[in-house]
Amino acid sequence: MAALQWSAELALDQPLMDATHEEFVALLQAVQQAGDEALPAAWDTLVAHTADHFAREDAWMAATRFAAGNCHTLQHRTVLQIMREGAAQAAAGDLGVPRAMAAELAVWFPQHTQAMDAALAQHLRRVGFDPATGTVHAPEALPAEPIHGCGGACSSSETPEAAAAAA
Repeated sequence: MAALQWSAELALDQPLMDATHEEFVALLQAVQQAGDEALPAAWDTLVAHTADHFAREDAWMAATRFAAGNCHTLQHRTVLQIMREGAAQAAAGDLGVPRAMAAELAVWFPQHTQAMDAALAQHLRRVGFDPATGTVHAPEALPAEPIHGCGGACSSSETPEAAAAAA
């Protein structure tokens, strides 16, 4: 499989988010191109970047009224947990696991970016959120209730329990 390349299709018109995503793509390429000796360190660098990357996006969501259990944050937790398991496998000498994970990340990342991250970027613009300072410039645009879901049009500020009770 060809390495994932940074492209305009991955850009979301959120400079800090786009720079972080471009760095993720470069680090993923480094993993995919690493020889066996360099692979564990390259994977560890990607995992550390991803932990910071996801924590930053999760903080932006928390600051703009996403519920703690929204699907975007849950996907971050799951992917990062799996990546950490890959690091443990690489440390134990099983390099096939992180290599397979890197191939899967190259497929997953564009989908995640174009769906969940695009919805987040749109939400951040709508509420006037400045990712560099953490300032919400349009607090009146914040949802009244925390967002449950992924932040797109299908998301709701209604809790899953309330939605189930109404059904």
